[in-house]
Amino acid sequence: MLQSINPTNLKTLKTFPKMSPSEVNKIIDLTNSAFEEWRHTSFSNRSKLMMKAADVLRKKKEGYSKLMTLEMGKPILQSRAEVEKCAWVCEYYAENAEKFLADELIETDASKSFVTFQPLGIVLAVMPWNFPFWQVFRFAAPGLMAGNAGILKHASNVSGCALAIEEVFRDAGFPENLFRTILVPSSQMEDVIKNDKIKAVTLTGSVPAGEAVAKTAGSVLKKTVMELGGSDPYLILEDADLDMAADTCVTARLINGGQSCIAAKRFIVVEEVYEAFKKLFVEKMSSKKMGDPFDESNTIGPQASIPLRDELHQQVVKTTELGAQLLLGGKIPEIIGAYYPPTVLSNVKKGMPAYDEELFGPVAAIIKASGETEAIQIANDTIFGLGAAVFTRDVERGEKIAKEKLQVGCCFINAFVKSDPRLPFGGIKESGYGRELSAFGIKEFVNIKTIYVK
Repeated sequence: MLQSINPTNLKTLKTFPKMSPSEVNKIIDLTNSAFEEWRHTSFSNRSKLMMKAADVLRKKKEGYSKLMTLEMGKPILQSRAEVEKCAWVCEYYAENAEKFLADELIETDASKSFVTFQPLGIVLAVMPWNFPFWQVFRFAAPGLMAGNAGILKHASNVSGCALAIEEVFRDAGFPENLFRTILVPSSQMEDVIKNDKIKAVTLTGSVPAGEAVAKTAGSVLKKTVMELGGSDPYLILEDADLDMAADTCVTARLINGGQSCIAAKRFIVVEEVYEAFKKLFVEKMSSKKMGDPFDESNTIGPQASIPLRDELHQQVVKTTELGAQLLLGGKIPEIIGAYYPPTVLSNVKKGMPAYDEELFGPVAAIIKASGETEAIQIANDTIFGLGAAVFTRDVERGEKIAKEKLQVGCCFINAFVKSDPRLPFGGIKESGYGRELSAFGIKEFVNIKTIYVK
């Protein structure tokens, strides 16, 4: 059985029977049959249904938001915002997919030559619990608009969300089996990936999960897109607006309880403003309330589970044992639930977990740099390369650093890193490969086909 446990009170919300291999294969067969018809539908028809999906999301926003908050502890205001963002990505691709996938004429010695973009088939999505709706819709909206079908293997602790997303597409009028959820443990995924009717795989999750899925998919030569972990550096330069920077950095560290691949994690501050920024940052972090995620006055709810909370705490403990200074938090509260308080560590250095590893929770690592050059070196001194931010009043300077110096997939200047349907999203190094969202994302899972007419 798969269990959904409320991290706020640790009570079981619901149990879900695991699907057998034969049940999964039957779903894959049905989805493939739906794809064979769907691939021939017009963009106009697909667009109408995707717009209806946005309507369904908005009409049922409260129910879906509550479900997310119950299953993984996200503050309710953030759950509502997540549903709205899913509706936005549906509308974005409904409005733009036909343009993104229009044939591209290319002048050659042929009488006519062009590139056309054709659907691949079933795209399997292996998705995490931290943004249980958004992570799915940012693959599903472009995938279905491109003419593909989708099968979702969600994290087991958000199985209710997984089934609710399947319901969204059904209620919007999409073909019955075009988008399906399979309720299976990770141990069953090798056979699913190797099924001949699965044509590609997209995964958002940890580096070990990405390695395992990519290895299996690679063994049968199937296309993959990987969005993995991150340890996003935020550079605070000597000419930064410190109050604005501290506000932005606190927000960036605490979104979703700090449980985000693109959450700010390492704050690299040049020594001229190190003490001033540190003081502001701690003040602002300490003002944020932790508690019941259904209480709209609380910024932070529980972590997604006790084991995840305890793993985070051990990273904090080990970091302090190696010489870091604990400025705030760092203690497991004596209350029911998987709670962990806003925590700030300073004097963080290479060799400490808070420097070398991804901390998936509300823990900030402040690192001193002698100047811009060392700040950039520290920022790049990581296995990850997802996002980064630069804070400076000199926008041209910030752009140059972002464009030429930081080894990441996206970089924001005087703002926190976030995903946006209009912009490509993804990383380099052990943060993965491939891109989601924008015109780049929709072309990841299509056959880019050359047509040459003599």
